[in-house]
Amino acid sequence: MEFRIADTFTDSLNKLTNQEQKGVKTTAFDLQLNPESPSLRFHKLAKTKDSNFWSISANMDIRLIVHRTANSLLLCYVDHHDDAYAWAKKRKIERHPKTGAAQLIEVRETVEEITVRQPVPIPTPSAKKKPTKKAPDKQPPLFKNLSEDDLLSYGIPPEWIADVKTATETTLFDIAEHLPQEAAEALLELATGGQPQQPTLLPKDSDPFSHPDAQRRFRVMTNQEELQRALDYPWEKWTVFLHPAQQHLIERNYSGPARVAGSAGTGKTIVALHRAVFLARLHPDSKILLTTFSQALANSLHLKLDRLVGNEPEVRNRIHAQSMREVAHTLYTQAYGEPNIANPDEVRSLLTTLANQTAPGQFSASFLWNEWKDIVDARQISIWEAYKNVKRLGRKTRVGNKQRELLWTIFSKATDTLKREEQITWAGLFQQVTHHLKEIDTPPFDFAIVDEAQDIGITALQFLCALGTRYPDSLFFTGDLGQRIFQQPYSWKSLGVDIRGRSQTLKINYRTSHQIRQQADRLLPTAIADVDGNIEERKNTLSVFNGPAPQIKICDDPDLERQFVGQWIANRLIDGLQPDEIGVFVRSKEQIERAIAAIHQAGATPTKLNSQVMPAQGCIAVSTMHLAKGLEFRAVAVMACDDEVLPLQERIETISDEADLEEVYHTERHLLYVACTRARDQLLISGVDPASEFLDDLDT
Repeated sequence: MEFRIADTFTDSLNKLTNQEQKGVKTTAFDLQLNPESPSLRFHKLAKTKDSNFWSISANMDIRLIVHRTANSLLLCYVDHHDDAYAWAKKRKIERHPKTGAAQLIEVRETVEEITVRQPVPIPTPSAKKKPTKKAPDKQPPLFKNLSEDDLLSYGIPPEWIADVKTATETTLFDIAEHLPQEAAEALLELATGGQPQQPTLLPKDSDPFSHPDAQRRFRVMTNQEELQRALDYPWEKWTVFLHPAQQHLIERNYSGPARVAGSAGTGKTIVALHRAVFLARLHPDSKILLTTFSQALANSLHLKLDRLVGNEPEVRNRIHAQSMREVAHTLYTQAYGEPNIANPDEVRSLLTTLANQTAPGQFSASFLWNEWKDIVDARQISIWEAYKNVKRLGRKTRVGNKQRELLWTIFSKATDTLKREEQITWAGLFQQVTHHLKEIDTPPFDFAIVDEAQDIGITALQFLCALGTRYPDSLFFTGDLGQRIFQQPYSWKSLGVDIRGRSQTLKINYRTSHQIRQQADRLLPTAIADVDGNIEERKNTLSVFNGPAPQIKICDDPDLERQFVGQWIANRLIDGLQPDEIGVFVRSKEQIERAIAAIHQAGATPTKLNSQVMPAQGCIAVSTMHLAKGLEFRAVAVMACDDEVLPLQERIETISDEADLEEVYHTERHLLYVACTRARDQLLISGVDPASEFLDDLDT
C-alpha cells in the first residue's frame, strides 16, 4: 500500500499549536506503521463528494482527513473537528480529463460566490481628507480568447472553466486560490504575458499520481524518515521549490555570463540553487561555487542546499556555498599567508588626519571617505593618471584638476601607509587573488553562481570572472536592482561581463502575498536600468496568493509604539505562528532596543542577528534592515520609521554632491522595500509622529 502526504496536509498542520502538532505527528507515524490498527479510529465521512474520504482522531478534537483506497492512503488535511469535516465536504480527488494528473479539487457548487477582497484602508500620518477617486473602468476578461480546450490543457478543472473565462485582473487572485497549483500558475503566467509550458499528458490507463504535477503535491512516503522530514519542515518546504516555468532558466546553455532578475519573492535564489545542482549533475567532475556577498546569506544557501540535495552526497559535496569574502580569504591565505585586513574606521580616521595635514578645511570627512570607498579603493586606483581620468558616474558637483591633485596626495599617502603597515582592504584582497588566479593553470572552481549580485563590488566581480573560465557560461548571476543597498552602480560590461541577450526577469512572486507585494512596490519605479542599459521591468509582477492588507501605525511616542507592536506580535503568536517565523527590523542599530522592547512586551525572546548569525529557533529575529537581505518570515514588523530616521538624517547632512543625495534616497527606499518584502503573510510598519516621508508612498 502506498502512503502519501499532500501539501495541503503539511500546510494545515503548521497552523496548529505545538502540542496539537505533536499529537498529529504521532498519529501519522502510527498510520504509516500499521494502517489497520484499531486504535486509529477510522470514520467514513458522509455527505462528501468523494466517497474515499475518512477521518482519524488525533485527540478528542483534532481530526486528520485521509483519502483511503484499497491500494493507497493519502494524508490530505488536519484541523479541529468541525473545520476538518467542512474542508472535506468541499473537496474531491479525481483524475483531470485532459492531463491525466491526480488533482485535489475544490467542488465548484459549494462556492456560492467568489468574494473579491478589497484592500483595507491604511492609516496615514496626514489627517487631510483625500478627494474621492473616480470609479475604475470595467475590466475586460483576461482569458476570453482562450478556448475551453486551451484552458483544460493547462490543468484547469472542468467545473472552473466558466469562472476562469470571466476572470479579470481584480478577480484572478481569488479564483486562483480555488484551483490546483499548476492551473493557477499557468493563469498567472498568461496574465503576465508569458506562455506556460504545456503539461505532460498521461495515457488514460496510467497512474494519475505518477504525473509530474501530482508528484509536486502528493509525495510518496516510503519510510518514517521521509515522513519525519515532511512533517518537520512544512514551512521550509517552499524555500527550495522551483516553479516548472523556471526550469528552462536552469537548464539553458547561455554561451556567456547570464543574469536572472526579479523583484523580491520571485524565486531568484531558488533559481540559483537549482542552477548549481543542475550543473553539478551535468558535469560530474566539476566544482561549483554558490556564493553571495554576506556570510549570513551564504549560511542560508548552505542550509537550503542541504534540504534540496542533502540525500545526494555525490552532488552536494561538489557545490560549495560560501561567501565571496570567505572564498577570497582562503585563496589569499593559501597563496600569500594570512591577510591583515584594514579596519574601515581606522582608514577613515587616517584619511581625515592626512587631509588636515595636506589641505585643512577643504574636504569634509564624509566626502573623503565616500571618494575613497566608492572610487579609489573600490577600483583599486594606484596611479595619478588613473584617478585623474576616472569617470565619477552620475556626480554633478565638478571636482577640478587642482582639487583632484590635492585629493590624490591624500589618497596616495593613505595607500602608502597601508602598504607600510602591511594592511590590505577587502577590495585589495580581491584584486590580489584575481592576479593569482590568472597565473595558475587550474582555477579552484569551474562555475560560479552568484546570488544577490546587485551588491557585489568591482574587484569582487573581477575576482569572480577569474574563478571559472573552463566553460563559456561559467558565470550565472541572480539579483534585483531594486534591492541594491551596499554598492554604487558601475558598468559590468566595462569589466568584461556582458549579459545583454542573456538577462531575464521573473514575474511571479511565490513568497509574498499580493497585498504586501503591491504595497511595497509603491516604493520603487516600475522599471530600473543598470549602467549598461539592461532594464528590469517590475510592473507586471503578480503574487500567487492573497493575505491581509499591511498595517501602518503612527504613534505619538515610542512607548505607545512599543505597546502596539508588542500586542501585534503577541497576536501573531496566539494565531499559531512560531517565534522564529516572526522578524522585526529597524533602520539602524540605534533603534534596535526599541524593537527588543516590543518583543519583550509580547512576552517573547529576541535574538539579534549579525552578518554571521541566522534566526534562532524559538526566538524572534531582530536586526537592522541591512541584515534582512535574503531572509523570509511569515510575519514582519518594520519599526521606528520616523522622520530623520528613514531616510537617515546623518547621511543627508554629510552629502556634498546632488547625485549623492539622490543615491541616498534611492538606497534608503531600497532598504525599506527589502525589510517589507521579508514578510510572507503579515506586515506591520510603525513609527513615531512625525513619520518617515516614505510612508506617504505606501498609502493607498
